[in-house]
Amino acid sequence: MPRFPIASRGKVPQDQVDAFDAVVSVRSGVVPEFGPVAVQLHVPEIAQRGEALRAYLRSDGSTLPDNVAELAMITTARELDCQFIWHAHAAAGRRAGLSDALVDALRDKQELPALSSAESAVINYGREFFRTRRVSQTTFDAALDEFGARGLVELTNLMGYYSVLAFNINAFEQLPPPSDEPFLPV
Repeated sequence: MPRFPIASRGKVPQDQVDAFDAVVSVRSGVVPEFGPVAVQLHVPEIAQRGEALRAYLRSDGSTLPDNVAELAMITTARELDCQFIWHAHAAAGRRAGLSDALVDALRDKQELPALSSAESAVINYGREFFRTRRVSQTTFDAALDEFGARGLVELTNLMGYYSVLAFNINAFEQLPPPSDEPFLPV
């Protein structure tokens, strides 16, 4: 059960009402009941500013192909044990071209199947950072060679943004969206 009630326009600070309205209007006038935005909407300006980064990374300008972006998101979800992000993106990753074998092995922390160079670069980069809080020169160089400077900055910020979301989701115990995907074993 979530630890926080659903945000409402009447309960946000007065200086945040315009931001609340802007965030809700982007969502067709619906106040989200679960997920990271449901948490952030208690301080709507945070949600509004995050939306600008999300829009860039997910649609407006990122050079990362969908399969790479989805792999970055589910790698982040797996490393941070975030059921919500996993359920929101595992099926999308499959639709974007990630193999069932890769998604399933990542979920279950099993040996990964043969990977493309892009898949290897994403997973190694994410795992190394999340597990050691650093990225070795070898891992950095492999990701840079694969994605170029712009792509690597985008990849880093995509994983960082989804880390922020995972922190909100896990700390506030947000339930995952409906999905046919099995839960992460945690």
